[in-house]
Amino acid sequence: MILRYAITDPKLYGSKPSALKESVRQTLLAFSPDIICLRDKSSSHYEALAEAFLSLKPHFVRTRFFLHTDIELAIRLGADGIHLPSAMLSHTGTAVSRGLKVVVSTHTIEEAVLCEKAGAYGITYGPVFATPGKGAPKGLEKLKEITGKISLNIFALGGIVSQEQIEAVKRAGADGFASIRYFVTQGK
Repeated sequence: MILRYAITDPKLYGSKPSALKESVRQTLLAFSPDIICLRDKSSSHYEALAEAFLSLKPHFVRTRFFLHTDIELAIRLGADGIHLPSAMLSHTGTAVSRGLKVVVSTHTIEEAVLCEKAGAYGITYGPVFATPGKGAPKGLEKLKEITGKISLNIFALGGIVSQEQIEAVKRAGADGFASIRYFVTQGK
């Protein structure tokens, strides 16, 4: 079975704690993702969103709850893990040593190898398919290359909105897929 990694977006999940919590709850009920990450790069009240998000954790024990970027907040609020952008790859070892599962956004094989050496739980690699605002897709062949180079969990990311694409990344050797839109559009 392929691992499912849901990533939130304030445009689709809401930017107020109550709206976010309800949207996340609906995603958890509909899809039972293995991991869900609270990603909001622009909120001035991320901590309040994180508290609402993590209040669902005791009710969905099979899902790991990750915060984005803020290691200290993830530890203080009891998140299961942290998703780090590639620019923060050097913080992977610190987060791991403090008890967090770490997934790092990567775009090259070299970054993926560094994540493995630092003890990351997994990486996202992409964009695999075309996705708005993310440049040219890496494609399935590049994904296949990376799956042969590292042994940590590889989540294909970027433009994954259909079951056919999920099957394609699985055939390419990915352990899972990460998506924003799949978990929103498939439920409609």
